[in-house]
Amino acid sequence: MNKIPSFTINHERLLRGIYVSRKDYVGGEVVTTFDIRMKQPNAEPVMHNGAIHTIEHLAATYLRNDPTWSDRVIYWGPMGCLTGNYLLLRGDLESKDIVELMKDTFRFIADYEGEIPGAAAKDCGNWLLHDLPMARWEARKYLTEVLEHLTDANLHYPEQAG
Repeated sequence: MNKIPSFTINHERLLRGIYVSRKDYVGGEVVTTFDIRMKQPNAEPVMHNGAIHTIEHLAATYLRNDPTWSDRVIYWGPMGCLTGNYLLLRGDLESKDIVELMKDTFRFIADYEGEIPGAAAKDCGNWLLHDLPMARWEARKYLTEVLEHLTDANLHYPEQAG
């Protein structure tokens, strides 16, 4: 079988950042998949399940309510490797196009207080697996260490050589 494109990225050289993972054409429209990489793969501890689950609930809620972007949001969800999330948006977009949206999203999570949206047995398949304090900590870390200091290396996948 052929290796899928996301497995061809050199994860040993991948930094935290915002990357265009792929672009697909669906019904004449482009859907852009973003790699929202919060942890440097194989170089630092991954997020634990409760934190990334809470980030999923808060980010999805924020994005689907954003007045500018809500009609373009298709999906937000965690990566299986627990180093980040995928964001699928309608449109032919580049990483730089969503920098402010990601800053706003992670600021929302970092500052969030109160009940976690959808964290009830009737709303969620694993409603007890949430950790708001760690989600806030992870969001603040990503916001202050990465999103507020983005360079080209955090917006474009590393070259494949090496």
